[in-house]
Amino acid sequence: MTSKWYKRAFSKMIGMFVVILYGSIVSAQWPSADKVLWYQQPAIAFEEALVLGNGTQGATVFGGITNEKIYLNDATLWSGEPVNSKDYVGIHQHLPAVRDALAKEDYKNAQELAKQLQGKFCQSYMALGTLNLRFFHDSAATQYHRQLDLQNAIANVSYTTNQIKYIRSYFVSQPDKVLVIRLQANAKGKLNAQLSFNSVMKFAFSSNKQVFFFNLYAPYQQDASVGGVPGNIYFDSSRGIHFSVQLKATTVDGAAIVSDSLLTIRAATEAVIYVSMATSFNGFDKDPVLQGRAYKSIAAQQLQLASAKHYNMLKSAHVKDYQRFFNRVQLHLGYDSVAQWPTDERLKRYAKGGIDKPLEALYFNFGRYLLISSSRTPGVPANLQGIWNYHTRPVWCSNYTTNINVQENYWPAESTNLSELHLPLLNLIGNIAITGAANARNFYNCSGWMCAHNSDIWAMSNPIGNKKGNTQWANFTMGGAWLSTHIWEHFSFSQDTTYLKKYGYPLLKGAAQFCLDFLIPDKDGRLITAPATSPENQYINNNGFKGAVLYGSTADLAIIRECFIKTLKAAKLLQIDDAFVAQLESAMAKLYPYKIGSAGNLQEWYYDWRDADVKHRHQSHLIGLFPGQHITVSQTPELAAACEKTLEQKGDETTGWSKGWRINLWARLQNGNRAYKLYRELLKYVAPDGEKINYAAGGGTYPNLLDAHPPFQIDGNFGGTAAVAEMLLQSSEDGIQLLPALPAAWPKGSVSGLKARGGFTVSCIWENGKVLNYSVMSAKPRKVWVSVNGQNKQIMSKKL
Repeated sequence: MTSKWYKRAFSKMIGMFVVILYGSIVSAQWPSADKVLWYQQPAIAFEEALVLGNGTQGATVFGGITNEKIYLNDATLWSGEPVNSKDYVGIHQHLPAVRDALAKEDYKNAQELAKQLQGKFCQSYMALGTLNLRFFHDSAATQYHRQLDLQNAIANVSYTTNQIKYIRSYFVSQPDKVLVIRLQANAKGKLNAQLSFNSVMKFAFSSNKQVFFFNLYAPYQQDASVGGVPGNIYFDSSRGIHFSVQLKATTVDGAAIVSDSLLTIRAATEAVIYVSMATSFNGFDKDPVLQGRAYKSIAAQQLQLASAKHYNMLKSAHVKDYQRFFNRVQLHLGYDSVAQWPTDERLKRYAKGGIDKPLEALYFNFGRYLLISSSRTPGVPANLQGIWNYHTRPVWCSNYTTNINVQENYWPAESTNLSELHLPLLNLIGNIAITGAANARNFYNCSGWMCAHNSDIWAMSNPIGNKKGNTQWANFTMGGAWLSTHIWEHFSFSQDTTYLKKYGYPLLKGAAQFCLDFLIPDKDGRLITAPATSPENQYINNNGFKGAVLYGSTADLAIIRECFIKTLKAAKLLQIDDAFVAQLESAMAKLYPYKIGSAGNLQEWYYDWRDADVKHRHQSHLIGLFPGQHITVSQTPELAAACEKTLEQKGDETTGWSKGWRINLWARLQNGNRAYKLYRELLKYVAPDGEKINYAAGGGTYPNLLDAHPPFQIDGNFGGTAAVAEMLLQSSEDGIQLLPALPAAWPKGSVSGLKARGGFTVSCIWENGKVLNYSVMSAKPRKVWVSVNGQNKQIMSKKL
């Protein structure tokens, strides 16, 4: 007999389908335990605070009682200036010597010589500043509550002191481009506060009777911190990105008084504070001073327009804008009574083996929230910390690390129905292709375009290291080819042929051209890369040498296969470039093949060498399984089995982002229970630890649900979110598979709004591990193959 739960779920799902048919979205009716983070105390550390953002501006709210602290960020505030590719003209003269050493199997010499193929380090994402609010309370607070509601992207703090209830609300509006803070007291005239601002950037302060003006500038150069030695920071008021922070407050009763460097709210019942921010960044190739945006007037206009609106109008516009993304997907995995506990207490209980399905859905929802909040700036995608950084020298420069991390940030973009939020990365790829074309010539004498291990807001593409960097990370050459695969993924989900033809295909072709030129034949005529690395990993060869540089690494060739496959698909779909298609197909046939090692694993190196660290956090040679698609359980079972053996050897204990990747890999292997085991481990509670780098500690989740690499690194959040979608839905150009890696722990549930390749929107309800009802929709009804409960059937999609 059908359960009562199913009847309720089916009723709601049908309601969702009807609403989607009419082109609008409804909110889920499930308990808010899967959409609200809340706490019974203020945050002390960043890893406990609540993060807000509108895709460009960010705020981190601590919720202090007497002293409130709010970190401010702007996605476009970086150190540095446009790159000058002329610095590297002719460096490729060192390439033949590296290849010659490799041909002689002299790996030690090749590794040293490869350092000549290194350039400058990238620039850093900057902390903007801190707002400080001081409240004049004369007694202790009770009934404290702090929360972040993912349904509307609003944070709230409330408490009672001296029998007066105080409420604060915070949101960062994308439509109005301001941080809005509302302060309320439930007794007339009892709201008294002072607001101040400080920053580690260079700044000058001014004010008029109503507005604070803080005009600042970032370093024009910040050297990377290497080997524990802090990099130098260089300021010059005539160089670098400049920016402005402007503040204003309005009150109900009382007054808002600007004096010295303080904004004082006195004897009010309610106050609304508006914070406007803008930088002079005007593009990766524009001098931020000579060609910069009019940041002061932009900030002033934003402030003037926003402060003229009623709070409720600002809030309504913010919520409407945000929910048009967030409400597209609804996930329900069940309800547990413990879900009413504070979030940090739920995490601690969960880490000890407790069951909390709404927490598992909350983490998924939080990942989508983070992408909406950090990825809405053209050409400036979410970085290693999204947009939330309070360090002067952030770990790994808070940059775009292109040997996995920035790619992982965008794994959930298409599958969880946030395709537009993929565009900032795709824009950056277009910028990188410009600097990368110069560096392909400069470093490797190749056509096309490339990117190495890092990039930044200036679209830096050169190998880093300054000729003394560790080749494990510095000499990676396939960042551009890997990035290019996102272009086809965006088309595959969106079916935007105009985008593919005008923008996407030329970039795919350029990345493939670089790979074609960079490949050389091995002693048997097979095409390989030289020099090659496997990101951040090392081998021990048969002579006992421990190194990173070799030829023909599996990771390089896997990335090239994915790049070639997707470029070929694009060219054939567009019916263009026949000669280039023939060239790619010929090279594909000659690529050095995958090898299965003596232990049954997928070989990472050209030879069956040992890994220096068999548990290493990177698994780049498995890219063909995920995020790529050329290794599958059904089409290449031997290679899939070798990938599984590799994952078994690596084990499950690893850093946050790596665990996120491994969950997706296990999902692609259709092992839902193993994927779920790692998902639980990804949610392991980790106490705040600042910038402490500890690979051995393994990944987890901080009290505010941000990923603990450790330290904080946002890619683990995005990898985990993508993994949930991957467990519930997998797709290719050939069809859709429902619940391909459903774990036994999720016997019943529902999901609506996930996206599948081919431009389909998919929803389903399941019980006892079986699909009970599903819907496949698209812009135009089309035939599509769907695998449901082990049976393949061709259906006609419904009109979206």
